[in-house]
Amino acid sequence: MHSRTTTIIQDPKNPEHTKTFTFDLAYWSHNGFQKDKDGVFISADPSSKFAGQRDVFHDLGRGILDSTWQGYNTTLLAYGQTGSGKSYSMIGFGANKGIIPNVCEELFQAIENREKNQEYQVTFSMLEIYNEQVRDLLSKTKKPGRLKVREDQQLGFYVDGLKSVPCENYAQIERLMEQGTKIRTTASTNMNASSSRSHMVITIQFKQVFLDRDLSKQSSINLVDLAGSERQKSSGSEGDRLKEGSVNLSLTNLGNVISALADAAMGKKVLHIPYRDSVLTKLLQSALGGNSRTTLIAAISPADICYEETLSTLRYAERAKKIRNKAVVNTSTLMRESRAENNKLLLGRGNSRMAGKPSQESARVQARSQEAGSGREEGRGRGQAQAWGPTPGWAHQLEQARSEWQQHFVAIAQEQQMMKTFPHLLNVNEDPQLTGVLKYFIEAGSCDAGQAASNAITLQGLGISDKHASFTNSDGKVTVTPHGKCKVIVNGVPITTKTKLQHLDRIILGSNSAYLYIGFLSERGSEDLSRFDYDFFQLERAASEGVSVDKLGAVNSGDGKADPSVLAVFQDYIKLMPLVAEANQMSEELKKGLYMELKVKNLASSDSRGHDLQKEVMVKATNQRTRQVWIWSKAKFINRKFLMEELYQRFLDGEDSHVAQEDDPFWDPAEVIHLGSAHIWLQSLAYCMKSEEQVEFLNCDGLEEAVLHIHIGPCSPTGQARGEEDVVTDPLELLGKRMDFQIRIVRCLGTKWLKEDAERGVQMGYRIYDFPNTLYTKPVWKTVNPQIEETVQFTALNASQEFLNYLQTNALIVDLWGLQEGCAELSCSQPGLMVTGEGHIMVDTKKISAVMDKGQATSNQIPELYLKLLKLEQETELLRNLNRVLREENVFLKESIEKTGSSQQAHKPSNTLKLTGMTAQLPAAREINQMRTQQASCDREFAKALKVFYQSMNVARGQFLKLRHHKLPEDDQMLRPFVHQQSQMLKDFGDLLESSLWKLKNDVALIVKKKRECLLHME
Repeated sequence: MHSRTTTIIQDPKNPEHTKTFTFDLAYWSHNGFQKDKDGVFISADPSSKFAGQRDVFHDLGRGILDSTWQGYNTTLLAYGQTGSGKSYSMIGFGANKGIIPNVCEELFQAIENREKNQEYQVTFSMLEIYNEQVRDLLSKTKKPGRLKVREDQQLGFYVDGLKSVPCENYAQIERLMEQGTKIRTTASTNMNASSSRSHMVITIQFKQVFLDRDLSKQSSINLVDLAGSERQKSSGSEGDRLKEGSVNLSLTNLGNVISALADAAMGKKVLHIPYRDSVLTKLLQSALGGNSRTTLIAAISPADICYEETLSTLRYAERAKKIRNKAVVNTSTLMRESRAENNKLLLGRGNSRMAGKPSQESARVQARSQEAGSGREEGRGRGQAQAWGPTPGWAHQLEQARSEWQQHFVAIAQEQQMMKTFPHLLNVNEDPQLTGVLKYFIEAGSCDAGQAASNAITLQGLGISDKHASFTNSDGKVTVTPHGKCKVIVNGVPITTKTKLQHLDRIILGSNSAYLYIGFLSERGSEDLSRFDYDFFQLERAASEGVSVDKLGAVNSGDGKADPSVLAVFQDYIKLMPLVAEANQMSEELKKGLYMELKVKNLASSDSRGHDLQKEVMVKATNQRTRQVWIWSKAKFINRKFLMEELYQRFLDGEDSHVAQEDDPFWDPAEVIHLGSAHIWLQSLAYCMKSEEQVEFLNCDGLEEAVLHIHIGPCSPTGQARGEEDVVTDPLELLGKRMDFQIRIVRCLGTKWLKEDAERGVQMGYRIYDFPNTLYTKPVWKTVNPQIEETVQFTALNASQEFLNYLQTNALIVDLWGLQEGCAELSCSQPGLMVTGEGHIMVDTKKISAVMDKGQATSNQIPELYLKLLKLEQETELLRNLNRVLREENVFLKESIEKTGSSQQAHKPSNTLKLTGMTAQLPAAREINQMRTQQASCDREFAKALKVFYQSMNVARGQFLKLRHHKLPEDDQMLRPFVHQQSQMLKDFGDLLESSLWKLKNDVALIVKKKRECLLHME
C-alpha cells in the first residue's frame, strides 16, 4: 500500500516490474500493530500504516448504516483468496469484531436513541451457497439445505422457505450468528467441504414506520462473504482434462456479470448480462446492477507466493469499480386502515422502540400498500436474498421468535453448566471461526460415538462409521476405544486399543474430523486453547508419519537459515495431508479403488552440477485393481478433489453417482511415469579416459528404484575406443581439437516398477551439454532386468573451454521412465539433428549456431562444411608456419654464402666441419628422444593413477548419496540396528576416501621420483 487510496504490488520474479491500482480506500493490516488490554489490535505507533477493524468499520460500516437509515438498499461483498482476510473483515475474530457485528450493534444502538413516534422492524436471515445449493443456516431441521430460488414478477429472485427471524436487540443477532455458524460447521463436516469453498449471505431487513407522516422506508442490508477466489483463474486446474467444479463456476459467473456491467458502464454495447447462470448472481442481481449502494472489499495477501492471486483480485476489483448502480430510496405511504392499526400498536407497546404486535390483517394491508407505493420504490428488493414472498404478520413472527429465544437461552445455560461438570470434545476446524462451535459431552459411564442416531455422541464426517468409537468416563478418567478397524488418532498416533485420554489431548476420528479433549474441571487450568488449532493437529500428524522440515532439507548448510522455498513446500504438504486422506475415504466409499499418497518431487534429486532442484508437492494416485499409476500436480489434485466431492455428495443424497469413465475424477488416461534419475559424472572424458559404472536410479524419496549399467568413453571418429596412450594429463590439451565419445546404455537391473507389475515397460532418456533434445532409448516391456544395449556417438568438432569445464564439473543425468498399458511411448526419433559426415550427433555447437544465425549458410550440409573449413584453417596456419621457417632459413643461407665468398677450397672444409658438427650432435638427439619417451611413460602412469582415483571418487559419491538419503526407521526397535548400519556406512565411506587419497599420493610420488632419476641421468 502506498497511500490510503493506492495499492502498489511488485513482481517477486522481476522486482523492477510494479503495478499500481487506485481505489476509494486502501488498508494495510499485515504488521505494525499491537494488542490493547482488551485484546483489540491497534497501531503500534503513530507512524504505523496499520488499519484495525474499527478503522474499516468507520469508513465502510458507517456508510452502510447511513444509507440504510435513508432508505437505500446496501450491499457489502468481500472477495479474495482463502486466508487473505475476507471473513476476518466481515465477521472478525475474538475481540476484533468485523463489519457485520459492528453494523448490527450500532443499528440497535441508534434505534434506542430514535424518536418515540416511529417504529422499527428488524429481521435477520443467514444462508450459505455451496455447490449451487442454498442452505438455510437458521433452520433447526437436521438437513437445512436444498432451498429453491424462485422468481417473482415484483420481488425478483428470492429464496423460497428461507427463515427470517425478527430481532429486538443486538444480543439476539449475536446468538443467531452463533447458531448459523454452528449449523455451517456441522454441514461442512457432513459435506466434507471447507467453509472457504462456500458463499455466506447475511441479510438484514430494516423497516422504518413514520406514523406522523403516513410513511415507511424499507431497506435491505446484504453482507456477502464470498468463497475463496484461488481457483478463479484458469491455471488452477492447468493440464487437467476435467473442468472446474460448480463452486468455482459461481465465482466465474460473478466475474462475467461484473465484466458485462463494467463494459455497459463504459458505453460498450452489451447484449446480455448473465445473471441467471448461477444461484449467487441471481440473488445478487439488484446488488450488482440495480437498486443498491454496493461496496466491494478486495482482500489480498502480502506473500510473494500469492502474487498471481493478488494481481487477479486487484484486476477483479478494478473492473467492479467501473459499475454504476441506480439506487433509490424505498418508501411507501400508509393506507388508512394500516395507519389506524399502527396507532393502536403505539399505545400498546410501552417504551419499546421496536414494533409491537400488529394483526396479521394489518401486516397484509401494509404489504399491499407498499406494492402500490410510489414509483420511487421501483426495483425494491429485486434479486435480494432476503426476499421471502408472502409471510405471516409481524406480531406473529415476533411472538414466535420470543418463544424460541426463551428456549434458546435455557439451552445455552444448560450447556454452560455441563461444560463445567463433564469432560467434553471441542471441534477444531480449518476455519478458526468454526473452531470450538460443536461440543460433545462425555457423561458418566460408556457412550458410543458415530453416525448412528442411537449413539450418545452423534458425529458426522468422512470415514466415521455408525459405531466408530466408545468413550468411557469412569473413576475419574476417560478412555477411548476404536470399534473394529475404525480410524482413531490420538496426538498424531493411530490407536487400535483402549487409550486413556489426558486433558488437551488431540483426537482425529475418521479421515479428518479433529477434536480437542477437555478434561475434568480439576485438570483444567488457564491454558490458551487457541494454540491447538487445525495446523497444530496436522503438524503433529505429519511428525508421526516422519514428515518434517528437516526431511525436506529446509535448512541451508551455509548460514543455518530456513530456505523459504522449501518451507513453502512443507506448508503445501501439511495442507494437502487431510485433503488426501479425505479423497482416499471418498474413493473407498464410492468403491473406486484409487489410493492417493503425497510425494515431494525432487526431494532427493539434483541437477547436473549436484545442486538441489526446486521441490514441489505432488500426488501419486494408484488404481489398486488395474495397477495404473498417475502423478498429479497440487493444482490438479485440488481440482479433482472438488469434483470428487460433488460426486460423493450425489452418493450421499441417494442419487445416481455413476459417471462415464471420461467424466470420472478418479480416472485418467494412462501416462508415462517418471521413476527416478541416475547421475554419471563426466570428468573422465575430460582426460580421455573410459568409464564403466553401475549407478543407482534414485526415486523421489531418495530410495533405489533400479541400477543402471552404463559405459562412457572416448573414441575415434570411426568409433574405435581410445587406449591408455591417448590419456591426457591436462584437459587443456583437448582445447580446440575434435573430441569423439560414446554413451552406451547396457542394461537396467532390478527395476521395482517392473517387479510390481510384469506387464509394464521402461524407457530411459538423457541430454548432454547444449544438446537441445532428450534422447530416449527404445521401450522394453515385460522384463525385470531389461537389456538395452544402445550406443550413441557424440562429436565436438572444436572443443571449447566451456565444454571442457562442463565435462570436469557436471554429471550426465539419465532419467528412468515407467510405461504402462495404454500409454504413449516416448518418441525415439530425433528429426533435425546436427550430425557430422560420419553421422555422429554434434555437441558444443555454439560456433555453428552463430554461423547459422548470421545467415552465412543455410543448407543441411553446414556441419560438414564447418568441418572442412576447420581443416582448411589448420592447413593454412601450418603453411604459414612453414613459410616463416623457410624464409628464415633462406636469409641464413644468403648470409652464409656472402661470408664464404667465392673460395671453393674454403667452402669444402667448412662443409666438412659442418657435417662433423652435425655428427657430434647426434648423441644429444638420441638422449632427447629417450627423455621424451620417458616423459610419455610418466604421463601414462600419471593418467592411470588419475583414472583409478576418479573411479574411486565415483564410488565415494554413490556412498555419499546413500548416506544423504538414509532415513530413520519408523519403528523404535529398529533404531539401534539403524545407528549401527549408519556408523558402518560412515566408516566405509571414510576408509574409501582415505585409501583413494593415499594411493593417489603414492602414485604421484613414484612418478615424481622417476622423473627426478631421469633428470639426474641426463645431467
